[in-house]
Amino acid sequence: MARTVLISGANRGLGFATARLLGRQGLRVWLGSRSMNAGNAAAETLRAEGADVSAIQLDICDESSVAAAAARIEAETGLDILINNAAIMDEGGEPGGAAPPPSRVPLDAIARTYSTNVLGTLRLTQQLLPVLLRSDAPRIVNVSSRLGSFGHQSDPQWPGRAVNKLGYSSSKAALNMATLMLAYELRDTSVKVNAVSPGIIATDLNGEGAEALRGRPGFGPPEDGADLVARCALLPHDGPSGRFFGPGGELAW
Repeated sequence: MARTVLISGANRGLGFATARLLGRQGLRVWLGSRSMNAGNAAAETLRAEGADVSAIQLDICDESSVAAAAARIEAETGLDILINNAAIMDEGGEPGGAAPPPSRVPLDAIARTYSTNVLGTLRLTQQLLPVLLRSDAPRIVNVSSRLGSFGHQSDPQWPGRAVNKLGYSSSKAALNMATLMLAYELRDTSVKVNAVSPGIIATDLNGEGAEALRGRPGFGPPEDGADLVARCALLPHDGPSGRFFGPGGELAW
């Protein structure tokens, strides 16, 4: 029987590229999307390529949406892999569209970012963990960022310090801590929980839109990031847990 994966925020960008890659590898894919129109269109594209993909309505900020999705997945297929991909970058903005410095980021923007990137991810994970625990090889992959790494942010030579997005960076730092704590809780089970920074890729998350960024120096295609996410989703039984990986290998927390 094919293994089953749920990917949140999978109707476009990194999530869609990951769904395509895992579908090509024979997994049954639940393609999570807030919009069923967008989700159905994305799923139809992948089914036309031969993948076993179903769209599922999923707003990780909505308790009822998460509960309904979890109930459907449990009833129809069970779950082996959860990829927490859905995220936003909302810094409030200043005149000219620039991100404000940390001292001026509106608190409501930070709250919106945490609602999705931290609380939404935890909501989905907690809801689906009992289903995952019935799998022979359960995996949880949290899509994070080097912007949430204290090791990178404290390095004066790291170019990423100039990004300076308080809400997004601190939300990913919180997600990293949640990854570590969940991995420790589940250390005596077969669940493997890891965080992944897919690198700098051309997606709508980066503000200018995926098409505007595609091909720009320094921005890789979503397919590059999807390869790393998929590898962590398919770790063998003796693979690592409680680790943080980037395109070049393990990252500092």
